[in-house]
Amino acid sequence: MANKKQTSKAVASKASKALKDGRSSARTKSIAGSALSQTRKK
Repeated sequence: MANKKQTSKAVASKASKALKDGRSSARTKSIAGSALSQTRKK
Protein backbone atom coordinates (compact mmCIF):
# COMPACT_ATOMS: atom_id res chain seq x y z
CA MET A 1 0.00 0.00 0.00
CA ALA A 2 1.39 3.39 -0.99
CA ASN A 3 1.98 6.14 1.53
CA LYS A 4 -0.55 8.88 0.77
CA LYS A 5 0.86 11.45 3.19
CA GLN A 6 2.26 14.59 1.62
CA THR A 7 4.36 17.47 2.88
CA SER A 8 2.42 20.73 3.21
CA LYS A 9 3.38 23.80 1.19
CA ALA A 10 4.55 25.60 4.33
CA VAL A 11 6.88 22.77 5.34
CA ALA A 12 8.13 22.38 1.77
CA SER A 13 8.97 26.08 1.66
CA LYS A 14 10.95 25.88 4.91
CA ALA A 15 12.72 22.74 3.71
CA SER A 16 13.70 24.48 0.49
CA LYS A 17 15.14 27.40 2.43
CA ALA A 18 17.09 25.02 4.67
CA LEU A 19 18.66 23.35 1.64
CA LYS A 20 19.64 26.69 0.12
CA ASP A 21 21.16 27.96 3.37
CA GLY A 22 24.87 27.18 3.43
CA ARG A 23 24.86 27.18 7.25
CA SER A 24 22.44 24.23 7.54
CA SER A 25 23.88 21.02 8.97
CA ALA A 26 24.01 17.79 6.99
CA ARG A 27 21.28 16.36 9.23
CA THR A 28 19.00 19.34 8.55
CA LYS A 29 19.59 19.02 4.81
CA SER A 30 18.84 15.31 4.95
CA ILE A 31 15.53 15.91 6.72
CA ALA A 32 14.66 18.76 4.36
CA GLY A 33 15.38 16.57 1.34
CA SER A 34 13.19 13.83 2.77
CA ALA A 35 10.35 16.30 3.30
CA LEU A 36 10.66 17.62 -0.25
CA SER A 37 10.65 14.12 -1.69
CA GLN A 38 7.17 13.68 -0.20
CA THR A 39 5.65 16.75 -1.84
CA ARG A 40 3.00 16.52 -4.52
CA LYS A 41 4.49 16.17 -7.99
CA LYS A 42 3.44 18.73 -10.58
